[in-house]
Amino acid sequence: MSAPSWNPHPWVNDDLRREAENLVNLLTAPLHEAIAGADERIALPAAADETLAVLQEHLPETGNGLKTTIEQLLDLQLKAGANTSGPRCFHFVIGGNTPAAHAADLIASAFDVIAYTWVVAPVAVRLELKALDWLKELLGLPSTMAGIMVTGATMANFTGLAAARQWWGEQQGVDVSETGIAGLPQMPVLTSGYVHAATRKVLALQGIGRGHIQQFTRDEFGRIDLEGFARGLEALDGAPAVVVANAGEVNAGDFDPVADMIDIARQHNCWVHVDGAFGLFAALSPRTAHLVKGIDRADSVTVDGHKWLNVPYDSGFAFVRDHALLARAFRYSADYLPAEDDPFPTLGAIGPESSRRGRGFAVWATLNAYGREGHRRIIEHCLDTASYCADLVNAAPDLDLLADVQLNIVPFRYNPGGLDDKQLDELNQRLGQAVLDDGRFLVGTSKLGHRTIFRPAFSNWRTRPGDIDEFIETVRSLGQALSA
Repeated sequence: MSAPSWNPHPWVNDDLRREAENLVNLLTAPLHEAIAGADERIALPAAADETLAVLQEHLPETGNGLKTTIEQLLDLQLKAGANTSGPRCFHFVIGGNTPAAHAADLIASAFDVIAYTWVVAPVAVRLELKALDWLKELLGLPSTMAGIMVTGATMANFTGLAAARQWWGEQQGVDVSETGIAGLPQMPVLTSGYVHAATRKVLALQGIGRGHIQQFTRDEFGRIDLEGFARGLEALDGAPAVVVANAGEVNAGDFDPVADMIDIARQHNCWVHVDGAFGLFAALSPRTAHLVKGIDRADSVTVDGHKWLNVPYDSGFAFVRDHALLARAFRYSADYLPAEDDPFPTLGAIGPESSRRGRGFAVWATLNAYGREGHRRIIEHCLDTASYCADLVNAAPDLDLLADVQLNIVPFRYNPGGLDDKQLDELNQRLGQAVLDDGRFLVGTSKLGHRTIFRPAFSNWRTRPGDIDEFIETVRSLGQALSA
């Protein structure tokens, strides 16, 4: 029998290899420009739709080549991409990148790190586990909690609430990961008016239904009615239930009374889940740690990394008191995969994702580089930024601060005088769009109760006092132009 022959295609075997070898030279200058220019690049370039019209072309038959493609991509990002890592992005709650986190994430991409299981990623698995241990220390969570890294708060909530659903089923003698929830009673979910849209989405995905959330509120802002909450649990007469406490509300940065909710829940048959996407980082500063008192007694806790930890997107963390529940909820096995009793960790078997990038690189690096003290300083820098912004709002005759600043969000509106609330809502909605169209700042509007507000959220180490000065000046000048 003759030996088989194979003649690799020269483009695949030679040309692509030469391109790969030249990548560093091709990207060195553009990456330097992107990182070094983050402070001064505009927050939201104008006419993004027109710039991106070039993407309407058909798939090229032979391709445009590496150099042309990368140059086009860089040009599109510079001309139409939002500068979300820059110092003037106050929309949603978006953090920046510490230098250590940014560098580590580039390393993870350069090595194309996969973090599914030990056999393909011993470094990634060990870094992730160590980083999760450090995060528990940083946030005041029990060292015995199991942790897993995911894409962000939505999937972190998915993970924690999947464990809660598994617990709820087992309370009734059913392994819902095997048999599903059909035929079981409705799973009770009790919370305040601060419940986040991510929790609603997760409960919809898990078959519980966003419409079955019971909210106990005492006012239009969504603050919890603790007496009503207690009565709701008592009415269950011992049936298992899930309680969601919200550590950081997105419009004004307010908190549920987590400790009080847990005290009440522990008198009943409850799983307590704490959604702390950004608010959990209040634990780092003595000025705000009281806001998250009691989180160590929760059954599951979620938090984002790409918010206040200032690591690159995407990054989120779920912590669950019972590791075995995670393993049962996310059981994942096949003949070609590591066995469930393999002594080396398979992180993809205790979370929703099997295909996992090396998120732990950036998290481990920023914690290792700056430690507890460095990250406390970043948190307090943002607290000070919010306080400074609130002072400027209070000093301006045509701005109204609409709630005390508890954390890093400053809810306010433009008010030139002589308008009722409906007219002010309409004016501030138009003003919000005008600020986005202006492009110097990326900031959103929302509702606080029934009122339309600006809600700048400060979670980036890059933001400077001058950025806040110009932001307030921009809102006021554009507001004056609209109301003239």
